[in-house]
Amino acid sequence: MVNAFSPASDLYPLETLYEPAPVRPAKVLYPSVPPGLKFLRLKLQVQAAISKEWAFRSTWQLFITPRRLPVKTWEAAALAAAQPHSVQASSGRVVYYEWNPAGARTVLLVHGWEHRASFWGQLAKDLVRAGYRVVALDAPAHGASDGQQVTLVSFAEAVQAVADAIGAVYGVVAHSFGAACTAGVPVQFKQPDGSELPRLVLMSVPSSTRNVAERFADLLRLPHSVVDRMGLFIQQQFNRNAESFSLVETGRRLPVQRALLLHDHQDLNVPFSDGEAIAATWPSLDFRPTTGLGHNRIMRDSGVIKQVVEFLN
Repeated sequence: MVNAFSPASDLYPLETLYEPAPVRPAKVLYPSVPPGLKFLRLKLQVQAAISKEWAFRSTWQLFITPRRLPVKTWEAAALAAAQPHSVQASSGRVVYYEWNPAGARTVLLVHGWEHRASFWGQLAKDLVRAGYRVVALDAPAHGASDGQQVTLVSFAEAVQAVADAIGAVYGVVAHSFGAACTAGVPVQFKQPDGSELPRLVLMSVPSSTRNVAERFADLLRLPHSVVDRMGLFIQQQFNRNAESFSLVETGRRLPVQRALLLHDHQDLNVPFSDGEAIAATWPSLDFRPTTGLGHNRIMRDSGVIKQVVEFLN
């Protein structure tokens, strides 16, 4: 498994948005190493031989820099019925989109690493059909929003800014890195009567901050001392232990009335065992495994969307 939250992940042939993830034995998952990854490993090894700090700094820059992927033809259609808005956050201007402004209850959609608000097109359409007001944002350094780099904290700050701007939120649906930011920091969703967030849906979310960093280090053939250095850096930057952002720590304490977790057995980006770990530490969580959808198709599968709409209702 690799860390899908880094641009280095594209150096392996992971699943696409349109094709199901192939199920292969772990030992033959990547039969050959792409030249780009070989070069990157060699570069970091040379840096580490000269200076461990230099290697760490290079690794960290990779870790927080998403690619702005080319816009797909179907994305315009996904946003055609949405009204664009923007709000300021610490990262700069954050763009968000609103469908069905007259909807009785608001659902906020939070995308994952290197995705965009438009990636929620099918779910947004079905939620509007169910009568909801739907809002989805482009995170910092993603889509039309400002920035070149994004951390777990700055991503969550952008979600918080949108949440504060749109008023009472009835439900949140978040995928992957976006779910880790929303539930791990966590974002506060204030209710008019001071009650808990009524509904939270998480998809394909990692259980542990350290596990993500370790998978990234393994991909780059870096010693886990780099992971320790990343943990120290996070502690220094945010005055919090890195693992305090992990869902195995925060999940069960979230002020949520009902929470649903969907995770696929064939997720090549975030192992299914991460979903199991979250469920084991969160007794009230509704954990629903899926099969054959991988890391991304779970967002747009008709069966999953039906479950999400029913859960929100």
